[in-house]
Amino acid sequence: MSESITTETGEKRVPTQDERELLDQLLDPKVQESLSVLVKELPKVTELVNMMSKSYDTVQALATDDVLKNDTVEFMSEILHPVKNSVKDVAANAIEAKDEAEKSSEVIGLFGLLKMLKDPQAQKLFRFVNAYLKVSGEKSNQK
Repeated sequence: MSESITTETGEKRVPTQDERELLDQLLDPKVQESLSVLVKELPKVTELVNMMSKSYDTVQALATDDVLKNDTVEFMSEILHPVKNSVKDVAANAIEAKDEAEKSSEVIGLFGLLKMLKDPQAQKLFRFVNAYLKVSGEKSNQK
């Protein structure tokens, strides 16, 4: 409509600086090639945007679902509660053992070590360390 007005009055509209810069950019062969590729790929871009939109909608629905949030929190609590208790027990045992070791000035000799080796807890620890070292060695050999 503005074109018809300018032609009726006989005046030619002078392009602004921004319009001239845009025209200069559009005349660049690299820009034309890029635009051509973009136009050819528009169906893929549209499909990608649609997939992202659906994913966003799904995530939004999950994020606002109070039942899912409550179930997730409950599930995580059920899993983490025993782990938390185990970690607390290990930490308490370590602190108690450290305090006990600091109080003791007992010298442990060779026979004392041999006596300790018979302790069931020590045997359990040695079996674990042995198995861990075997597994670790096998994994490092596979790499």
